[in-house]
Amino acid sequence: MFAYATLVLIAVVGLWLYAMRRPQDTGDEQHQRRIHNRWILGGGVVLPTVSIILLLIFGIPIGQRMLPLPPANGEAMRIEVIGHQWWWEVRYPDTNIVLSNEIHIPANTPIDIHLTTADVIHGFWVPRLGGKLDAIPGRTNVLRLQADNPGVYRGQCAEFCGMHHATMQFTVEAHAPENFTLWLEAQQK
Repeated sequence: MFAYATLVLIAVVGLWLYAMRRPQDTGDEQHQRRIHNRWILGGGVVLPTVSIILLLIFGIPIGQRMLPLPPANGEAMRIEVIGHQWWWEVRYPDTNIVLSNEIHIPANTPIDIHLTTADVIHGFWVPRLGGKLDAIPGRTNVLRLQADNPGVYRGQCAEFCGMHHATMQFTVEAHAPENFTLWLEAQQK
């Protein structure tokens, strides 16, 4: 989108410079009206229509990949995350596991993070796992994450939420699937 916007900007500036430096047209009024109509149709109808179509051609597939659609095999694991000033509450449904500022997930498994907030807008963001989604009061938003490899991934609140916003960090620890099962069993005891 940035490359296309740059191209459009260069074209518009070029046309603007051409319009300012071109010689005065002394043709008949019919000819001048046809030229003006071409500019209006080209710049006011064709250019925006082509621009929107091109942006949609590239934007829709990318946006589709960001949606939490059902995985190809099985169900996505569900984790509930509630933003508070200035910490994250993490709940694993159907268990009694409640964590603070840490999320444990199995690697190579789609995870649906159900985001809510107890107070103000917070931005849930794990840069290495992709995607940022806001937690908005009175609403539940769903973000799909998947860690391809076991490891620890740093997350951050990405929406200014008050005085201690900069300290509102968390970690996502991706375990090998068999280690995650062991972790889950140990937490439930």
